[in-house]
Amino acid sequence: MSCWKNTADQAASKEQENRRFGQIYMSPFITSKNEATGLYSHLVGIPKALLPGVGGKKILDFWWEVVNIRQLFSDVYLVTNADKYKYYERWATANDFPVENIINDGSTTSQTQLGAVADLELVIRSKRFNDDVMVVAGDMLCEDLNFDIAEVLKFFKFKKGELAIYYEMEEGEKTESRGIVEVCPLTHRITKFYEKPSSEVTESRLASVVFYCFQNKTLPTLGEYLKMHLLVEDRRLGKYMEWLINKTGITVFGMKLPTGFQLIGQVDLSEYKKWLACYSSKQHGIAAKSITCRSYARIGIMGNPSDGFYGKTIAMTISNFWADAMIFESKKVVLIPHPLNDPTEFGSLQDLHRISRKEGYLGGLRLLQATCKKFYQYCSEQGIALAKRNFTLKYDTNIPRQVGLAGSSAIVSATLKCLMKFYDLIDDDLPKPLRANFILNVETEELIITAGLQDRVVQVYEGLVYMDFNKELLEKQGYGSYVPMDISCAPHFWLAYMGDPSDSGKIHSNVRQRWLNGDSDVVAAMKTFAELTDLAKIAIESRNWSQLSELMNKNFELRRSIYTDACLGQGNLRMVELGRQFGSAVKLPGSGGAVIGLCLDPDNLVELKKAFQEAGFVICNVVPYGP
Repeated sequence: MSCWKNTADQAASKEQENRRFGQIYMSPFITSKNEATGLYSHLVGIPKALLPGVGGKKILDFWWEVVNIRQLFSDVYLVTNADKYKYYERWATANDFPVENIINDGSTTSQTQLGAVADLELVIRSKRFNDDVMVVAGDMLCEDLNFDIAEVLKFFKFKKGELAIYYEMEEGEKTESRGIVEVCPLTHRITKFYEKPSSEVTESRLASVVFYCFQNKTLPTLGEYLKMHLLVEDRRLGKYMEWLINKTGITVFGMKLPTGFQLIGQVDLSEYKKWLACYSSKQHGIAAKSITCRSYARIGIMGNPSDGFYGKTIAMTISNFWADAMIFESKKVVLIPHPLNDPTEFGSLQDLHRISRKEGYLGGLRLLQATCKKFYQYCSEQGIALAKRNFTLKYDTNIPRQVGLAGSSAIVSATLKCLMKFYDLIDDDLPKPLRANFILNVETEELIITAGLQDRVVQVYEGLVYMDFNKELLEKQGYGSYVPMDISCAPHFWLAYMGDPSDSGKIHSNVRQRWLNGDSDVVAAMKTFAELTDLAKIAIESRNWSQLSELMNKNFELRRSIYTDACLGQGNLRMVELGRQFGSAVKLPGSGGAVIGLCLDPDNLVELKKAFQEAGFVICNVVPYGP
């Protein structure tokens, strides 16, 4: 076994924090029995940790770089058997590894081997450890060793408990070859540990590998375990962890790495070659390609703006307008300004004045930066160790600004999708209901943008969505009830918006404060919005467009009664009046600057479009977008 002793940066804390890093190597991997082709004859007898890894570099070289580059460890120890000691000694002298820190456990055959738990206890006892310890199997082939090991230490220190690393298993991997953990998604505590269980024992696909952090106070349990388990087959670290978690009740937390692992000691030559080729191709593929993700504008069909007041709404994503985020790997983190939305050059001072007056000073670049900041914060708090990879990020959008079509949240949503894909996060790492909360928090907490959950929910789920933001539900589970509806049920809406809108955020006025103060009119209105939404859901599902039209008009009039004409603005009122002149139902789909309508007379619809165009508004048919 090899161990490396590590310390946290003393400049960051007056109290020195020590960690140790351990690796286990026992028997050689390739023997004359499993190497008959001659292609790998030069590797016969080579210890597993010194076999070539991804890119031809030795597996142990990767781990040495990961641990050594940050100077986080005060000492590092490597434990091996007597049979392979000389190989590691030679490796150590070639890689500036202290030879005196290679611990020889004295075993030369499988009959005399001590077992991984005994090896770990040997180095801790012989070197008189009195600090926390990190243990890693040195023969562990990793898909992507660019993760930041400092994040593991940071999470270990934050949780103040034992720590086990796990990952989501590949499709072809079997649970019988892994330690499988069940992890509480809220506390990150490992509730169960199964050492190589059959698939019938647990549905979990979260595989724990030999990558642990132990507090100093827990190290005596190694000796206790060894006294109770004399057989070498019971002295595997997986068996110890199973006992530690399931029997002793000691709190062990789990931290997820968004990457795959493969212990070379558990596979034969063909499997080794397969995993090596698989990981190599993935690594090259990630570096070579960019990722583009799209999120769509939305229209609020019913109930808005009650989403910010524990109400109910129905909304739909539309393919007319969208926001794209593009990400690719680079040496540094670079956020590229949009040439139109984040201008830094102007034709003249007059041009600067005109653009600033019309579009303000806040482009999309701040949305990218805030999303990245919040993403890192979320992963740190949730125990997700991100790969140590930098990126260049940019965006594009055709969503009209300041007309209430959720343009800002679309950029945040698209950016979040990119970051999740770039760092290999899956839906379980950030489930859809919580993803909507994340996007809202980026805007409300980081950028102080007034907003509700509706837009973020529908942009995450996509399609036609019914949303219930019941207070008790939100407080109990942290999110509402979100029900996707059949988008084929959606009628043919039209959409019109101002070519030169005012700031849509002003539409909220003082309604929120009145609601917080318990204003009876506002409280009653929000309750009525929810009732209208339930009726609209029935109307849509039954394709009762006359009923839906009536409900849309009621939605607008109710909104008008509590926000007042002065807050709605003349432009919004003009669009509503113009639509109604042609017998169309009309309401605001968002915070202001645009309206949606439902016109049941095709001839009237033609004349309505002409009237809007002649009045200087932009009008188009709504094209629904479903997942």
